Amino acid sequence: MNHAVLYVRDARRHQKFYEDVLGFEAIVTHPDGAFVFLRAPGSPNHHDLACFTVGAEAGPTTAGRGQVGLYHLAWEVPTLGDLQDHEVRLREAGALKGASDHGVNKSLYAMDPDGIEFEVMWLTPPDLWGDEEHQAIVRPLDLDGDIQKFGRDRASTTHVPAPGVSS
Repeated sequence: MNHAVLYVRDARRHQKFYEDVLGFEAIVTHPDGAFVFLRAPGSPNHHDLACFTVGAEAGPTTAGRGQVGLYHLAWEVPTLGDLQDHEVRLREAGALKGASDHGVNKSLYAMDPDGIEFEVMWLTPPDLWGDEEHQAIVRPLDLDGDIQKFGRDRASTTHVPAPGVSS
């Protein structure tokens, strides 16, 4: 996937949330707040997320409850230490809604300012997946235990920052 685009009530509010909580960087902003294009930390991409303002009168998403639609987006972080840091920021922002160990990845689930769900995850190195590669696992996340097992700074093998960009 290259990028995601969301219709939101207020692009500026989402810009602030994604910058303050997830460390995204605004790349292009509309002077009147009609849209914002954001780059995830360490990303080599022009933008990973764009938000377009549709107005305060827009109703909440009902995807998955009353209509079809996207369930969530997942943002990958390079290390378990980064995941732990995101857990703190998401909790402080009141956005954290859950956490799961899926075997092949360790995940935090959160809601953006308009109640759109997203995931922040660390991908377990594929050489450690074993039989779990072919299972749909949902266990409670033990982030401290995973950091003891894998190390706080062990990098995911798929997260490759842009040249000259630290993650």
